Amino acid sequence: MLKVAFQGEKGAFGHAAVNAVFPDEEAVPCVTFENTIAAVQNGDADYAMVPVENSLYGRITDIHHILPESGLKIIGEYYHRVNMCLLGIKGTKIDEIEEVQSLSVALGQCRKFIRDHNLTAINSVDTAGSAREVAELGDKRRAAIASRLAGEIYGLDLLAEDIEDEDHNTTRFLIMSREMLDIKPAPDVKTTFVFRVRNVPAALYKAMGGFATNGINMTKLESYMVDGNFTATQFYADIEGHPDDRGVQFAMEELEFFTDYINILGVYPSKKSYDEGGNEK
Repeated sequence: MLKVAFQGEKGAFGHAAVNAVFPDEEAVPCVTFENTIAAVQNGDADYAMVPVENSLYGRITDIHHILPESGLKIIGEYYHRVNMCLLGIKGTKIDEIEEVQSLSVALGQCRKFIRDHNLTAINSVDTAGSAREVAELGDKRRAAIASRLAGEIYGLDLLAEDIEDEDHNTTRFLIMSREMLDIKPAPDVKTTFVFRVRNVPAALYKAMGGFATNGINMTKLESYMVDGNFTATQFYADIEGHPDDRGVQFAMEELEFFTDYINILGVYPSKKSYDEGGNEK
């Protein structure tokens, strides 16, 4: 049985994502993203599933700093549909609930439901931990907002589901391994890399020109500061294509001319969006 590390307690949305992609493998909870990566680095886990962006809240900031230095490689991606559920202790009716606790982000995603049911919101450290605490408290007046999986793990009743304000709440996860995936060029391949442009006028504009002229679709380009240096900006990029594709080769050659650092983080199959049960959307 393989071991797949994720950040959070059992029942976290990361845990649900692991179960959807690796239903027959062991999910390994980790306290922080650093711990999640370290579990693969030191051999305690075979893979890590880490979130990099959410359709409502944008990128997960810490990951962009951690991944390039981790030495791990991206071997896949997974788009997890985040379905928020209201969970209460056994036998609770929804009209008995007075308080609801969860991660502040999760509470923010369910404002309308909370307002319509006149509930008092209580901030907590995470969603799965809230479900565990509600189960331990045993008070019918308090519920948690978390995943369906958290309710199953901690023995809570599912009082309401899909209570989020927006129905497109999706988190993109990357699957990390110690080894690069051996994959052949194909239409559905994606390449992820980071780079740092040289400190010369119009360097980024010129570096990107090679992708335009060679017809390479860049699906993501994000910048972030390196080591607190205002003049050293690193970029994280996703492109459609394989490094062995002729157009990608030409584009990367032009990129190298205007950069002083390039690191390919992974070459892997691109995926579509899936719901919490792993069904393609």
